[in-house]
Amino acid sequence: MTALQYPASYYAATAHSQPDRPTLNADIETQVCVIGAGYTGLSTALHLAEQGLQVVVLEAGQVGYGASGRNGGQIVNSFSRDLDVIERQTSRQHAELLGRMAFEGGQIIRERVKQYNIQCDLKEGGLFAALNGKQLHELQHQKLLWQRYGYEQTQLLDAAAMREQVQSERYLGGLLDHGGGHIHPLNLALGEAAAVEQQGGVIYEHSAVIHIERGNPAVVHTQKGSVKADTVVIAGNAYLGQLIPELAAKSMPCGSQIITTAPLDEDTARALIPHDICIEDCNYLLDYYRLTADRRLLYGGGVIYGARDPADIMSLVRPKMLKTFPQLAQIDIEYAWTGNFLMTLSRLPQMGRLGENIYYSQGCSGHGVTFTHVAGRVLAEAIQGQYDRYDAFAQLKHYPFPGGRLFRVPFTALGAFYYDMRDKLGI
Repeated sequence: MTALQYPASYYAATAHSQPDRPTLNADIETQVCVIGAGYTGLSTALHLAEQGLQVVVLEAGQVGYGASGRNGGQIVNSFSRDLDVIERQTSRQHAELLGRMAFEGGQIIRERVKQYNIQCDLKEGGLFAALNGKQLHELQHQKLLWQRYGYEQTQLLDAAAMREQVQSERYLGGLLDHGGGHIHPLNLALGEAAAVEQQGGVIYEHSAVIHIERGNPAVVHTQKGSVKADTVVIAGNAYLGQLIPELAAKSMPCGSQIITTAPLDEDTARALIPHDICIEDCNYLLDYYRLTADRRLLYGGGVIYGARDPADIMSLVRPKMLKTFPQLAQIDIEYAWTGNFLMTLSRLPQMGRLGENIYYSQGCSGHGVTFTHVAGRVLAEAIQGQYDRYDAFAQLKHYPFPGGRLFRVPFTALGAFYYDMRDKLGI
């Protein structure tokens, strides 16, 4: 079996050094076995290890191999579907409980960075950019909606104020979130893995799970070993494959692509994004971008449903970048990569339990940096017998994609085309 290695991304090229972690090649026992060393798994493991529980983490590749080490690095509050969508689906009391957690993920990240001195280029501030009047009206609604849940850190911007934040003529206005921010995502994952180990947890890399023997205790099997555990946490998200068919039926992996320029001189970088915040536009198929610590522009956009790897990432993303920043036409692109995130039909995260002792969290639908950190805390609470916040997520209704595995990609792509056309027409 070929060992899974990091893709040739900017993040992998600038990652901090890490220890050589072993592959599981024995039969062992633990209290909690976590499958996946991305943010969901690491957050869960760290919360549990801090409480003195014995935790083993199994990772098919390396720490942060999946979306946690490849994403846009943006700290974005709330969920992929905002709180007004949740309000229409459930009771007010239920929505309020979820709403209190909608702004928690970014704070958990900041707490971890401070407590464990994680060097991940943390910067403050995020901006939602409106391309037309309809989107600007929606941002006005978003500000009021978040205020109803006690969040007061947003600021509406008109076109002139937008140009003070980003040197692009595309935007009519925006919503500046002072509680947003951005990080080097792979270095955050590596720092959290080191924190897990500091607290007594054990991480095995290149130890893909091939079978879970359900029971109490459960037995998690890899190619060369096994882990007998009182509790199992499934945290593989888009990289779980068909290990758990009933989870795969309710979700779909999707690919997102990112490019990174050569380093920009200080004047050019400062002119593009003067206050070093991160930006995402309000399209259904959105673009997102920011500056890295060494003054490169990192730009992502587009979705490939079904997570096929595109033949030419640069040809997909570079035109988007130049539409936003035509002044970068002569700047070289030095990195281009793709990564998968997991989308649900409702675009809301799925959390639940298989039997009595196998927990899962999946389907962040593009808001994984923050939600995964909330999920880890909530799962850890449930494993220790505190179920109120876990139940708030577990009670959300989820359905399989229409058409099953064969037709979920074309049906979803057709829906995305519809919303993309609405964005282009401003309706």
